[in-house]
Amino acid sequence: MIKMKNLTLGYKKEVILKDVNIKIKKGEFIGIIGPSGAGKSTLLMAITGGIKVFDGKFEVLDYDLHNIKKKNLRKLREQIGVIFQGYNLVDRLNVLDNVISGMLKEIPLTRAILKFYKKKELKKAKEFMDIVDMSKYSLKRCDELSGGQRQRVAIARALAAQPKIILADEPVSALDPKSAKKVMTILKKVNETYGVTVIANLHHIEYAKEYCTRVIGVNDGLIVFDDKCENLSDEIIDKIYTTNN
Repeated sequence: MIKMKNLTLGYKKEVILKDVNIKIKKGEFIGIIGPSGAGKSTLLMAITGGIKVFDGKFEVLDYDLHNIKKKNLRKLREQIGVIFQGYNLVDRLNVLDNVISGMLKEIPLTRAILKFYKKKELKKAKEFMDIVDMSKYSLKRCDELSGGQRQRVAIARALAAQPKIILADEPVSALDPKSAKKVMTILKKVNETYGVTVIANLHHIEYAKEYCTRVIGVNDGLIVFDDKCENLSDEIIDKIYTTNN
């Protein structure tokens, strides 16, 4: 599904990640951990084709990101859902409308603006709101929701696009512990129910251990750990988070 071999990534002329060798299979739930500035977000966003490839091989869903055309890049991104720390919802719209906005590649823009939804679209939206436990708030504006509730809506919206991969960039760092655990539990449920590959940047090591099937540790632009969660020892954690600053 995702293959990185001897990969060097960065912005303009600045190298951020080097000698990256990672293979990710369908249905995995991967947590990316490491100190701030290590390159976690760069690694995550590179999967969308938004980061420059300097060297190496990089394939996502059979697309070669080293030499990808704009048309194919658009097709790739249609298969990837992204969940942000800041939610990126339309606050003035209600939960239902935000979730259905994830289906815009299938719904004509005029019909979406008029909020003329077909029964099958409403049924799918209800399914996704159910899985994130937000159906009872379907007609509530998103600016009236708590942070945890808004992040759950963001997950439902991402699901509405029926992605093969979901990328979550620090999805719980702004949430209280109870809300954070609820969001992580939902991401795990989405991963297991739909077989969607979930890759999440996480500041909390305990969440990576509890919810992920595999952890990738990044330090100073290098992958220093890539293994099952049970092999993430205190010694390895120290290695991941040791900095030269």
